[in-house]
Amino acid sequence: MKTLRAKFVRLSPAERLYGMQRPILGLTGGIATGKSTVSKILTMRGIDVIDADRLVKTIYREEGTRSFIRGNFPSAWQEDEINFPALRELFFKDPAVKAQIEAFIYQQLPEAFLTALKKFSAKQSFVVYDVPLLYEKNLQGKVDLSVVVYAPQKVQKARLLDRDGHLEDMASAILSSQLDIEVKKEKADFVINNGGSMTELAAEVDQLLLQILE
Repeated sequence: MKTLRAKFVRLSPAERLYGMQRPILGLTGGIATGKSTVSKILTMRGIDVIDADRLVKTIYREEGTRSFIRGNFPSAWQEDEINFPALRELFFKDPAVKAQIEAFIYQQLPEAFLTALKKFSAKQSFVVYDVPLLYEKNLQGKVDLSVVVYAPQKVQKARLLDRDGHLEDMASAILSSQLDIEVKKEKADFVINNGGSMTELAAEVDQLLLQILE
């Protein structure tokens, strides 16, 4: 069974996110730092990961969320579907919209998380939770261990512009909506550097596993 080293099991169930019995490793970073790639590498290494972004996508498909968007943000509703590019622009450019949408979505997350947990491997005694807003939502005190996937902000911005075709002002708005990656790096228990090749990133992940697993 894959198990965290005892020194990294720091919380009681009452202190953990959602009252979890298993220890939680909070995996975070900033947009375009490579966090999703690290999650994929962990999965290839036999480590199950719960991905908050995937949970959110599931929530967006639910009729209650569709009705919420349709009723509150009609400019982001088109042809009986959520227009995600339009919604994203509203989200990152208007703090009031961002707060309203996040409040709604985060109310649904506990149930989605616990549903995902039911599919978790019995061969793993801890949970890896890939959550972009770990620090922004002040969740770091509810996980036993925090790991930040790091790339300098100039690299984040270049990847955003290249990967998603964002205009520069949109890329800047997205980055400014998140806690600075340098601050996250300082807060983390462990840092995975992702400024090099895929081979180097995989080596960073393997080194982390050697340090934290029994």
